[in-house]
Amino acid sequence: MTSQTPSAGQPVRFFDSREKYLLFVTTTDEKWAIAQRINEELDKLKPSPPALRLFDAGMGDASVLTHVLRAMHDRFPEIPFLAVAKEISMEDVRLGLEKMADRFAEHPQMVLVITNMRYSEAAQLYPQKAAEQSNLKRWDIALEGTTAKHFDSQLRDLTDIIHEGWQTEPSPKTGNPLYVNPAMIVLYRQDQKFALDAVIPDEKPLEEGYDLIMCAQPYRSRTPAEKKVKTVISPMAKSLAWDGRMIVVQSTGYDPGMEIVRKIWPDEMPFPTPRHDIIEALKKELGDHSEYHCCVTAEENALFKYRLHSLPDEISNIGTSALLAAWNAAVYVAQMPDNKIDQAMLDHSYLDATREVVSKHGGLWFLNESFVITREKSD
Repeated sequence: MTSQTPSAGQPVRFFDSREKYLLFVTTTDEKWAIAQRINEELDKLKPSPPALRLFDAGMGDASVLTHVLRAMHDRFPEIPFLAVAKEISMEDVRLGLEKMADRFAEHPQMVLVITNMRYSEAAQLYPQKAAEQSNLKRWDIALEGTTAKHFDSQLRDLTDIIHEGWQTEPSPKTGNPLYVNPAMIVLYRQDQKFALDAVIPDEKPLEEGYDLIMCAQPYRSRTPAEKKVKTVISPMAKSLAWDGRMIVVQSTGYDPGMEIVRKIWPDEMPFPTPRHDIIEALKKELGDHSEYHCCVTAEENALFKYRLHSLPDEISNIGTSALLAAWNAAVYVAQMPDNKIDQAMLDHSYLDATREVVSKHGGLWFLNESFVITREKSD
């Protein structure tokens, strides 16, 4: 997400901090762990011509998307891909594009679309309001060459386009970043344009559903279940193709990271909507849409860990830098606002709490949970 400067009356937000986000991404293996969980679903996909269609409901810096695209190529090397990614952060779009040169080199028949549109619009690649439809900014870019080096230099030259298309302004109600204009970049290889003609989205709403939808940490953890479902989960589920699969991943709080948070803020409840509550809210929202099914898997299949990177001698002799990385990861996952963090860091109690928990567990790990939504025809 893009950092915003809150105006008077807007909430003070932690989750949008670029520095804390990048520190979290580089010091934990969460992105890899999420990708591994999503990759378990690939053998269950049943793509139909002209392409395997993937939607990433929050690209971030594309770490998860890159891992999944590699696994998709390994599983479906001869099938064209349409990969659509939603991301409103200008910086994340830049970071994400930097990772894609190798993907175009290894899997030539791929169309990549990145958009800043809302969840209710992004899957169809079409704004809902007439005024926004006329203001849609679209760039179709056919990459020249055949090597990752060729593609890398062209992707890095898209800075001006990203800057123009990904302007945001804060919502007066929530402080969430909103697009100034809807935008999308459509990327493919020039030497594959003819073969990809039926895969490249035209300027009409995209009607085909998706074979795979990735929803990894797509909402604020404290948002009520009903709102999470109405604004994110339900619109995404309704964008599934027949036999499509949607994987939702969220934090649980049942881990040492939450122990650190509770030592400083004993009454904090960052994760009020476990997956069972989300699933129940989704069933109510979908009503009579019997083709959608929520797969409530066993705990051992739904839960998975990820860890803070550390050297063997860092745990027995924890230095300040390791403590700060652990503290950052704990408060980042709990989405603690900056004003509370600043207050907690006025003395050394936060470091003492972090050291105690990390020493107790021999490191720091977090627990995510997942569930799958499918769309199936009735017999």
